[in-house]
Amino acid sequence: MDWLWAIIVGLVLGLIAKAIIPGKQQIPIWLTILCGMAGSLLGNWAATALGVEDTKGIDWIRHVLQLIGAVIVVAIGDRLWVGMRGDRHRVT
Repeated sequence: MDWLWAIIVGLVLGLIAKAIIPGKQQIPIWLTILCGMAGSLLGNWAATALGVEDTKGIDWIRHVLQLIGAVIVVAIGDRLWVGMRGDRHRVT
């Protein structure tokens, strides 16, 4: 069941990250989910490194770090996707 939550969190974080990043991203939904999942892992790693991975109540700092990680990974994933596809007529 953990894999299902990872997919759901990846989807939500990936879509929020796509909404935050300016311009139009051209990555498909499956890659958005994978990037969101990777961003979540990156945010969890950063929260652990900062010592805020488990706090009382809602872990807002961890969630913000996960979102920041998702924005970074989605932006990189979009650039790599566009570069691999050879689409130079990108709308920004």
